[in-house]
Amino acid sequence: MSLYDEDTFVVLETNQPEQFLTAVELLEKLKAVLSREHEDLPQDVLKFSSVEEQAKYLIDTYCELDVGPGKFLQWYAVRLEK
Repeated sequence: MSLYDEDTFVVLETNQPEQFLTAVELLEKLKAVLSREHEDLPQDVLKFSSVEEQAKYLIDTYCELDVGPGKFLQWYAVRLEK
């Protein structure tokens, strides 16, 4: 099952309050981060040539990304009560 089947992600980031993002919003956020951060990406992420594919792969297989010393970016799928 892909994490895209979930509706919402909680996103934790250095010096930021927690955010709730949709899968589309998280994808856009990761694409923006990936377009700036190219070093230190895991090898299995680097096998994808486009930033969009890398971001989708990260959402499906990871829950955090190394964004530099002393910084963090993490995301977790959550189910919100309707």
